[in-house]
Amino acid sequence: MSDTPKLSHFDAKGEAHMVDVSDKAVTSRIATAEGFVKMAQASFEIISEGRAKKGDVLAVAQLAGIMGAKHCATLIPLCHPLPITKVAVDLTLDADLPGVRIAATVKTTGQTGVEMEALTAVNVAALTVYDMVKAVDKAMEIGGIRVTLKDGGKSGRYEAE
Repeated sequence: MSDTPKLSHFDAKGEAHMVDVSDKAVTSRIATAEGFVKMAQASFEIISEGRAKKGDVLAVAQLAGIMGAKHCATLIPLCHPLPITKVAVDLTLDADLPGVRIAATVKTTGQTGVEMEALTAVNVAALTVYDMVKAVDKAMEIGGIRVTLKDGGKSGRYEAE
């Protein structure tokens, strides 16, 4: 028998399935994720000066990220629909990129974690920034998307370095 970790979304026959969490304890769970949208200096200035033709880029992307977290289970086939108790999405202008840094926090009290919801929030917010600015900058780069914190449940706490 191998000590190789097994992927939880595949059964003994190697077929994809939704993980059965019915025997897991209901606990408080939290996950945070981050990412960025890097862009041309001129695009950064358009956002920071509020000159985007489609409106307030950061406000729209924040709402989109929140909605993304709430729709995670409809987008990712094997995710459980969860009663999310909190979603916070923060977008910060970063002149050093130049671009936008995105952070999301998602909380629930349930039988499975909310890492996918936090990651989805960051991705949808980043895609929204891209959509709103693409008319002037098609070369934007979306990157650095990762889980930075996961806590609650059987596997305990994870914090990125």
